[in-house]
Amino acid sequence: MKATQADNELKEEHLLNFVVNSLDEELSLELGESVAVTTEELYEVLAGASAGGTSINHVCEKTNDSPHANTVRGYLTDQFDLDTVEAVGNTLLQRDVLETLPDRPVEVVADLHLDPYYGDEDETESLYFSQAKRGTTAFHAYVTLYARVRNKRYTLAVRQLVAGEATSDALDEFLELLDGLDLRVKAVYLDRGFYNSTCLKLLYAHNYAYIMPIVKWGETIQDELSKGWSRVIEHELAGRVTFPVFIDCVYQRGRYDEHGVARHGYAADAPFIHTPQDAREHYRKRFGIESSYRLAKQSLALTSSRDAGLRLLLFVVSLLLQNVWRYLHWMYVAAPRRGGRRLWEWSFTEFCEMVVRAAWTALGVRRAVPANQPPDDRFFR
Repeated sequence: MKATQADNELKEEHLLNFVVNSLDEELSLELGESVAVTTEELYEVLAGASAGGTSINHVCEKTNDSPHANTVRGYLTDQFDLDTVEAVGNTLLQRDVLETLPDRPVEVVADLHLDPYYGDEDETESLYFSQAKRGTTAFHAYVTLYARVRNKRYTLAVRQLVAGEATSDALDEFLELLDGLDLRVKAVYLDRGFYNSTCLKLLYAHNYAYIMPIVKWGETIQDELSKGWSRVIEHELAGRVTFPVFIDCVYQRGRYDEHGVARHGYAADAPFIHTPQDAREHYRKRFGIESSYRLAKQSLALTSSRDAGLRLLLFVVSLLLQNVWRYLHWMYVAAPRRGGRRLWEWSFTEFCEMVVRAAWTALGVRRAVPANQPPDDRFFR
C-alpha cells in the first residue's frame, strides 16, 4: 500500500479502537463501581487474543498492564451465556456491514460448520451429535449466514446448534432475519446439511430461490445418479415436498485420480437456473465460503473452556474481525474512482497483525526480562 494514495491514514490504534468500540457498544459489561479493570481493557485483551490466534492467558501473561487472565475469562463467562451471545451476536455482526451492501439483489449463503470434539461429552455443554467425522460423532456446531458481494463475504448471523436441534431450526431463524432486513436476495445457497424436507418447505414458504446439493437418500435418487447424462428430474423427498433436481454429468479425466463420469445432483429452484451446468456453475460460488472459515481459524482465540457462551463469543469475534476488515477496506482504504473503487492491497493477515501490535502496545507488552548480570558490550552497538 503506497503512502501517497490518500491524504489520511488508518493507524494501528485506530483499528483496535474500532474493534473495541464495536464490542463495547453491543456487548456491554456490568463491572461494578469498585472494580479496577475497565471494559476497554477486557476487550483489548479479547481483540488481541483473537487477532493473534492465541489465548487470553498468553496475552495477559506477556503484558504488564493487562488484567489477570482469570479476571477476563470470569467476566466474559459470567455475563455472556449462550442465549445472550446469540441474542446480540447478530446485531454485532451486522453493524456497519449493511451499509456496504449494494441496492441490487445479493447472494446469501447458509453453511453448517462442525468443529470436532474429543473430550468427555458429559462434562461439556451444548454439543451437537452427527454422523462420524474425523473420528468423533460429537461437535461444536455453528451455522452461519453470509451475504456474498463482489467475491467478498459478510457474515450476517451465526447460531450454535446443540443436541436435539436440526439445521431447519437455524434456517427458520435465518429466513425470518432476511425477511426483516432491507435486503434483496437473489438466491440462498445451502450446503448438504440443509438437505431435508423441512428446510425445503421453509424456502418455499419464504419464497426464496435456492440451490443446494442433494444427498443420496433412497434407491430412487441413487438409481438416477448412477446412469444417464445431464438432465432435470422431479424428485419427492420423504413424501412431503417435490422439487426439481438438476443432475450434472462431467468426465473426470483423471482429476483426483478418478476417471469416468461424475454425476452430481442439485436441488435448485431459481429463475437463473435453466440447465444442470447452470446449477453447477452457480453453486461453485459458495465454495468461497470455506475461505471464511480458514480466516476465522486464523483469528480465533484459543481456549480449553467448556463454557458454550464463551466459545461462541470467541467465534463471533473472529467473524467480526473479518467483517471489520472488509468494511474498512471498502469504505476507507479503497480509492473512489470512475467505474468503481480501487481496492489497494491490504490482506486480512496484515490487518490482524496491526490489531495485535496495537493491543500489545495498549496493554504494555513486556519489552525486557530480568537478568542476573548486566549486559556486556555484545548487547550494544
